[in-house]
Amino acid sequence: MPLSLDTREVGRVTIVRCNGRIVAGAESESLRAHVDWLLRDRRSIVLHMGEVGFIDSSGLGTMVRSLTSIRRAHGDLKLCNVTEQVRKVLEMSRLTQVFDAHESEEKAVAAFYRTGPPAGALAEMPAPTGRGVLCVDCNRDVLAYLRELLHRAGYEVQSTGHPGDALILMRVTKFDLLLVGPDLATSPSTRQAFEVASTRLPVIELGSEFSTRDAGEAGAALLEAIEARLNPKTP
Repeated sequence: MPLSLDTREVGRVTIVRCNGRIVAGAESESLRAHVDWLLRDRRSIVLHMGEVGFIDSSGLGTMVRSLTSIRRAHGDLKLCNVTEQVRKVLEMSRLTQVFDAHESEEKAVAAFYRTGPPAGALAEMPAPTGRGVLCVDCNRDVLAYLRELLHRAGYEVQSTGHPGDALILMRVTKFDLLLVGPDLATSPSTRQAFEVASTRLPVIELGSEFSTRDAGEAGAALLEAIEARLNPKTP
C-alpha cells in the first residue's frame, strides 16, 4: 500500500497523518521530502502513526534523518497513536528513547505547548508578545492572511481549519479572542462542543464576504473590531 501523507495545522503544530508503509523507495523518499518541505516555515511536527502497518530499516532510517533535520533547524518531531507493530519496531531498534511518542494527537500538541515555541522559530511562531487570538476558518488563504495581519498588530496568533482541532488548542493553551469563519464543516457533536467552548471567549464571526472584500479595508475593519472587543471603552 503506497504511503499517503495527510497534513493539517493545529496552531503552531503541524500534524502529518501517515497511512500505509514506510519502506525503502518512493515511500521513504516522499516522507523525507515532505518533512523538508514543511521545514520551510514549520518547526513543530507530529507524525500520526496509527495507520502505519510496516516500517523497514530504510524507513526507520528516514524517520531518524528527519528527526535530525528538524532538531538542527531548532524544531522537534513527536510521534502519536503509535501502533503495536510500530512500537515493537522502535523497541527492538532501541529507539524508544530517541522518539518522543504520545498516546494521542492532543497529548502530542500539548507537549509542544508546554515547552513553548522552539528556539530559532520563524516569524509564524513568535514568542508571546500580546493578547492571544485563535482563528478558525476552512480557507487556508484567509488563515495565512489573518496570521500575518494579527501578528504584525502585536497579537499572538494560532490558527486551524478544523473545529475539532480548535477544541484541542483551547484545552492546551489560553486565548483572549476567537475569530470564526463561515461554513465550518464538522460533525454535529463536534459542532456542539465547539459552540459550548466558544461561549467562554469573546467571539468575532467572519462573514463570507471577508474573503472577497478589499484586503486592506477588511483587515483594518477587523483590527478595529478586535480592539473594541478586547478593550471596550467605558462610558
